[in-house]
Amino acid sequence: MTADEDGRTNAGRDGDGPGEQYVIAPRRVSFDWRETPLHWIPDEPTATHVVNVLHLLLPAGERWFVKVFKEALPLVDDPVLLKDVKGFMGQEATHSVQHAYVLNHLAEQRLDTGPYTQHVDYLFEVLLGEKPPFGVPWPPKDWLRFRLGIVAAIEQFTAVLGDWVLRADALDDAGADEIMLDLLRWHGAEEVEHRAVAFDMYQHCGGPDPVRYARRLETMVVAAPVMVWFWARGAAYLIRHDPQLAGRLRYSLREHNRAVAKGLLPTWRELGSAVPRYFRRSYHPSQEGSFRRAVDYLAASPAARAAAGAVGRAALG
Repeated sequence: MTADEDGRTNAGRDGDGPGEQYVIAPRRVSFDWRETPLHWIPDEPTATHVVNVLHLLLPAGERWFVKVFKEALPLVDDPVLLKDVKGFMGQEATHSVQHAYVLNHLAEQRLDTGPYTQHVDYLFEVLLGEKPPFGVPWPPKDWLRFRLGIVAAIEQFTAVLGDWVLRADALDDAGADEIMLDLLRWHGAEEVEHRAVAFDMYQHCGGPDPVRYARRLETMVVAAPVMVWFWARGAAYLIRHDPQLAGRLRYSLREHNRAVAKGLLPTWRELGSAVPRYFRRSYHPSQEGSFRRAVDYLAASPAARAAAGAVGRAALG
């Protein structure tokens, strides 16, 4: 795989990736949560709430992705990348909205996530906001590049998680709620679909090597442990405040690993191996997951099909 002078490889256009004319675009999906139970994986509260942490992190996180990319748009002089980035921004904005609706559904079931999500909001809006926190004298362009690197590092994990949930037949076998599975797999498929865009955006805007490569390592070293910490805290919060559990259960690695063994959560190896791959100088995210599996799911997803039908009907007037 060869790179352009700015370090950008044609995102996802090798291997099982899309062709040159492939368009990344948002799908205006919607989901009806009225019949989805609080424990949407039956009799598996730990697995349910570990996955539910996504709903805690993504509304603020993906709004932040869009803000950072919007700041960086003037730096993009590649028309192909610019088109991909705008499609990425549209998809991320839609993800944010749909996961926020799940938080509303949890609140209706007496699981208030507000005390936790205020910390997530602080992370993205203050600590990673438009200006460096606490008056740190960081040059604006370098601060933007750092935040672009954080987005690319996080997107490494969302691609891994997206591919995992598309393969997680154990969730179907366990009787997981069909609406929640469609949300997770639609989102996961789009993460695989745009798996390389944030990386290519960083490569394009991140400055010259070797500084760009060093910053790529630095931002992963920051992002990975912060994500683990927020995820563990989020799972513990949800289980502790679950009204149906009434304090009878606490988050533990033993219960987590039991769910992993059943195939209801990704393995630690799947998640952990994403970091050394990302550290390779030659690495590109088009190597992550299966693009074909992702687009096949998007063609079959009930929510995505309904959204496509609504667009078609609107076009016909």
